[in-house]
Amino acid sequence: MKIALSAASITVALMAVIAAYGEESPDALRKAAEQGDAKSQYELGVLHAKGEGVKQDYAEAVAWWRKAAEHGDAKSQFNLGISLYRGRGTERNYAEAVKWFRLAADRGEIRAQFAIGFCYYNGRGVKQDYAEAIRWYLKAAEHRHAQAQFNLGFSYYHGRGVGQDYREAVHWYRMAADQGVLPAQYQLAECYSTGKGVDRDPIEAVYWFRKAAERGEVKAMKDLAVCYRDGRGVQPDQDEAAAWFRKAAEQGDAEAAAALKAMGL
Repeated sequence: MKIALSAASITVALMAVIAAYGEESPDALRKAAEQGDAKSQYELGVLHAKGEGVKQDYAEAVAWWRKAAEHGDAKSQFNLGISLYRGRGTERNYAEAVKWFRLAADRGEIRAQFAIGFCYYNGRGVKQDYAEAIRWYLKAAEHRHAQAQFNLGFSYYHGRGVGQDYREAVHWYRMAADQGVLPAQYQLAECYSTGKGVDRDPIEAVYWFRKAAERGEVKAMKDLAVCYRDGRGVQPDQDEAAAWFRKAAEQGDAEAAAALKAMGL
């Protein structure tokens, strides 16, 4: 399994940059922003990024966030970092993105702490350093950043940047799973199924497989089907097993299709 570092997870975990703005009109915000008010500069950037009340213009958003960031506004520093990381509204520049993430992180911006960890993990704008990534993930995870919690769990499970420690992996997987992180729910189910880092518990495994399966995790659908077929953690139920194998097969899973064929279906 790959750690949740895909473009989709970046979008989910790193790109939550657009906050709601206040009740001031764009004209009032612009007037205050032009007078140097950092909060108004940040909010005006948000309006331009969302295209609410003004024409959507990422470059204009970046320009206002940069002004606010230079005045020490942490949210603007983070948003500017994200813009530089993605190359939206400005030329992509990982090293400069890390600079602004670091400034925001120093001001307590939890998303920026995660972002720095992400950059160290992937070697974006900094030399790849798993141990340093863990240090930043931990900062964010301790403030309940769900993706950081999952990434910590993954790192402990695989011994990447830290010594391999299945129990510590389970701890962070559970924290992330309780916050609804789908890969964490599946990995926690796997741990209960195999007894890695926790006492083997087929009933608890089924609980987490079901949560993940109901949210569309194909591997969880298949594993839940096996549990019903073989009576692991649940009473055997061939109809339920077939239903979950079928759901997985409909998503293109060849093993699930073969399992259905073996059941004569």
